[in-house]
Amino acid sequence: MTYDAVIVGGGHNGLVCAAYLAKAGRRILVLEAADQLGGAARTGEIAPGFKVSTCAHLLHLLHPKVMADLALDSHGLSYSAADMPTVALGEDGRNLILPSDPVAAGETIRPHSAADAVAYPKLRERLQRFAESLQPFLGKTPPRLAGGDWSDRLTLLKLGWSIRRLGRDDMREFLRVVGMNVADLLEDELESELLRGALALDAVLGTHLGPRSPNSVLTLLYRLAGEIGGNRGAIAHPRGGMGAVTAALASAAKAAGAEIRTGAAVARIQVENDRATGVELANGESVAARCVISNADPRRTFLDLLGASHLDTGFVRRIGNIRMRGDAAKLNLALDGLPSFKGLSEGELGGRLLIAPSIGYIERAFDHAKYGEYSEAPAIEITLPSVHDASLAPEGKHVLSAVIQYAPYRLKEGWDNARDGFAERAIRTIAAYAPDLPEKIVARELLTPLDLERDFNMTGGHWHHGELAIDQMLMLRPVPGSAQYTAPLPGLYLCGAGAHPGGGVMGAAGMNAAQQVIAREVAA
Repeated sequence: MTYDAVIVGGGHNGLVCAAYLAKAGRRILVLEAADQLGGAARTGEIAPGFKVSTCAHLLHLLHPKVMADLALDSHGLSYSAADMPTVALGEDGRNLILPSDPVAAGETIRPHSAADAVAYPKLRERLQRFAESLQPFLGKTPPRLAGGDWSDRLTLLKLGWSIRRLGRDDMREFLRVVGMNVADLLEDELESELLRGALALDAVLGTHLGPRSPNSVLTLLYRLAGEIGGNRGAIAHPRGGMGAVTAALASAAKAAGAEIRTGAAVARIQVENDRATGVELANGESVAARCVISNADPRRTFLDLLGASHLDTGFVRRIGNIRMRGDAAKLNLALDGLPSFKGLSEGELGGRLLIAPSIGYIERAFDHAKYGEYSEAPAIEITLPSVHDASLAPEGKHVLSAVIQYAPYRLKEGWDNARDGFAERAIRTIAAYAPDLPEKIVARELLTPLDLERDFNMTGGHWHHGELAIDQMLMLRPVPGSAQYTAPLPGLYLCGAGAHPGGGVMGAAGMNAAQQVIAREVAA
């Protein structure tokens, strides 16, 4: 059989792409190397009865069009928590709780700073307007800057008009701050160190950036562009963990007619007459297809699966120069009981807890990563999903999920030698806020950037398949010459996080890529 398209990788973008193409009547095969779908968005068991989102652990960017078009709620997707507050932890127990609503947040900020209680809602609403001016373009194919057709010109005009509609003052402010570092912006606007730290961590989480790095305002706007159920900036936890998102997407794809195979690693993309014509699996099996769509990162797709011999030298050089060094690790803990965090009630433990007490704290943590060292005092995003979802742990037990920033992919001493030391460092850092945590640990799992590369086939262990930066976004992502989900080789497409608009469990790249395939490829 010759498929209309074979999709390499059963991560969430690959499944989104498969569902859209199958709904359009195409014969689709998804090939996933692992025995479990989802890539970085899956739920795993770290000890008998203890389940946790293995890598990605919160939902805040899933594109509303993907949610609606694929009717994911009818395929079992629901939330155990749909609007989680952010809690900036103070080591003295004087914590700052930030609801997603800026006005409500102003009141919780007031005990920490009367000035910030007024300033924060204004800043947040202004940043939200900037993010909303960019949000419509997450679900569109980026335009060509030169030589494009009328649709490219129209998209460029719409982008310009979206920014112009902000009004003269806001447009000027947008253009001033978009390339700034987030530290300068926050220090201009706010006085509370705890509040500044929480917002700065949002800007750099999962990146190889510090708060004083250029582009970090842009990454903050990227985060604010998400929504849950129409609520801008909301954060949700899927019932059953992130694997529930994958399960719903797989169900939608299968219902539309897509075929999905796990344990089917692709070894290479086959080429005939200068066109991608299918794939060869690691077991030697060949699968013929009218086109190949890769959910793998650009470097793995072009250099490993396709091979440089099919590409020109300049393109190969650009792909090799994509900045994609991961700088975040994932710590998962099985706990014998609920830990006690200073100053928080049991109900408040259901929020997103941040260890980022100041901009300076985060920048010092980043300093280590610049020199190939892990942070001695890392910044951390923590959730206790079993507070909302009892199905994740045995009765009376709990799981803790934490993203640890910074853990550089290129660690001088090597991750195989440093894994245990970094895990202990991260646990001690959390224990400064939850002193009884160490005694409650039943089992632990640490995924370093090297593990993410090995286990999830992410080159460099970077969650976004490439840094989110002005020179690696929109029509420049992943590189010029492959920015519209297409490749220099006909019949080959990208649908993963390395393509526009980037990483996060969003699904927009898979949706946009499907539309390009439908427009460009004739079905059988």
